[in-house]
Amino acid sequence: MTAKPARSVDDAAAGTGSGGDIPRHVAIIMDGNGRWAQRRGLPRIAGHRKGIEAARAVVKTAGALGIEVLTLYAFSSENWSRPASEIADLMNLLRRFIRKELEALAGEGIRIRVIGNYQAFENDVVELIDSAIARTANNRKATLVVALNYGSQSEITDATRQIAADVQSGALAVGDITNEAIDARLSTHDLPPLDLLIRTSGEKRLSNFLLWQAAYAELLFTDTLWPDFGEDSLRQAIEEFTQRDRRYGGL
Repeated sequence: MTAKPARSVDDAAAGTGSGGDIPRHVAIIMDGNGRWAQRRGLPRIAGHRKGIEAARAVVKTAGALGIEVLTLYAFSSENWSRPASEIADLMNLLRRFIRKELEALAGEGIRIRVIGNYQAFENDVVELIDSAIARTANNRKATLVVALNYGSQSEITDATRQIAADVQSGALAVGDITNEAIDARLSTHDLPPLDLLIRTSGEKRLSNFLLWQAAYAELLFTDTLWPDFGEDSLRQAIEEFTQRDRRYGGL
């Protein structure tokens, strides 16, 4: 099968080109903050702070490119195993990010969504997240999804429990358990299908992130540490995506 002509990243930013090749939904595993700091003889928190700057640049660039949904893996359900001091630092950065960036994101027409059990965080963090979601709920230009205390296996398990309960109550027949029925019970059910999943820092695994959603997503692994991943890095990743031939199991 011959790959169709790709719409360039510059075309997307300018609103020209044939259309259809720029991914609608991009997800990123933001990895490498600690190693970035370690290589510079800095505390890990310095890497996380620099990572916030990278996130800000990537959100801005995604909007300029016309990406509809950007999903960032910010805190996994496994991250609770980190030292308490580092978790406290991460929560403080989350507080600061919401307070500092919320109005700018809202003004740019970006809707904020959160996937994962963020209700497990401290009350003031939960209130800040709820406020950010409510403040941007009617925005339609683009969606920023932040995965907080998220684990894909737990998400799929919860969907399975919902299906079991629906079958038990008679609301769903066993024969109606389909891929679509499972997908409808995931936290991403109302988002476009995942097109591209990027992981930084050279690691080549999904780390319990969007396992179901990534079934036919394009995967891109880069050695760049997350704090060094900015506008140019995202543009290069999208450019590579436009060159790929997505066959979805066909010829």
